[in-house]
Amino acid sequence: MRYHACHVAIQHIRTIAADIKIAHSVFALPFAVLAAFIAASFRDGVIQWGEFGVQLVLVVVAMFFARSAAMLANRLLDARIDADNPRTSGRAIPSGRLTPGQGRAAWTVAALGFMVCCGLFGLLFDNWWPAFLGLPVLGWISLYGLAKRFTQFCHLWLGSSLALSPLAAAIAIDPASLGSPGLWCLSAMVLFWVSGFDVIYALQDVETDRRQELHSMPSRMGVGQALVAARVMHVIAVLCLLGMAASIPQMTTLMFIVSGAIAALLFFEHVTVARWGTSRMAITFFTINGLVSCLVGISGIIDISLL
Repeated sequence: MRYHACHVAIQHIRTIAADIKIAHSVFALPFAVLAAFIAASFRDGVIQWGEFGVQLVLVVVAMFFARSAAMLANRLLDARIDADNPRTSGRAIPSGRLTPGQGRAAWTVAALGFMVCCGLFGLLFDNWWPAFLGLPVLGWISLYGLAKRFTQFCHLWLGSSLALSPLAAAIAIDPASLGSPGLWCLSAMVLFWVSGFDVIYALQDVETDRRQELHSMPSRMGVGQALVAARVMHVIAVLCLLGMAASIPQMTTLMFIVSGAIAALLFFEHVTVARWGTSRMAITFFTINGLVSCLVGISGIIDISLL
C-alpha cells in the first residue's frame, strides 16, 4: 500500500514537472543568479563567499518554487481555455492526468516553499525584505495568465513577471544594491526580451485566440504589426543589455561582445519566424532564447567573480 502511494505521488510529480516544463527555468534563472552576484559585489566589489554561498542557494531554490507556482497558477487559470485549444488540450489538467485539486495542492506547496525561502533570508541574514515582498510578488507572477482576457499587452505582464527575478534576487542579497543602474538595465532587458519572444510564441494561437475572444498582439493587431512590435522590444532589450555592460564597473569587453552575440541571435530568431513561421518554434522559442539567457548569465558572472 505504501509503495503504491509513493508510486502514485512520484507519477504526479513527474506529470507536474513535465507539464510546467521545468527545463524552461533557464529563461529566468541565469538572470537571477547574475543579479545575486551583482548585489554581492555592490558595496566594495568583493564577494564574501561564505555567506553568499548560502544566499545563492536560497535564491536558486526560491526561483524554482516561484516559477513552479506561476506556471501551476497559469495551468489552473487556463484549464478551460487550454481544453478548447488543440495545441494545449493535451496538458495535464485538460487531459485529466491531473485534477484541479491536485494542481491547487501543488501550487500551495510551491507557494509555501517560496515563502519559506523568503523567510529564511530574515532568519539567517536579518534581511526581512524578501518576506515582506514575497506575497505581492507571488500574486503578481501567479495572476499573469489573466491578462490575455482583457489586454493585448498581456505579453508585458509575463515579461514583467520574469523581470522581477533579478530585482528580487538583488533585494535578497543586499537591498542597497538597487542603487545600481546596471540592475535596472538588466531587469528592463529581461522585460523586453521576454515580452518580445512571447509575442512570437503567441503566433501559434492566433485563430484560437480570436475564436475564444482572447487578447494577444497577434490576434488583435495582426501578425505583421505584432512582429514589428516584437522586433522593437528586442532592439530595446539589446540596448538595455549594453546599458548594463556600461554601468557596472566590473563588466569588461566580454559583456559588450556577448551583447553583439545576443543581437545576432535575436536577429536570427526573427529571420526564422519570417521564413518558416511557427513550424520551427522549438528553435525559435527554446534553443535561441535559452542561449540568450545562458550567455548573459555566464558571461556576467565571469566578469564579476574574476575581477
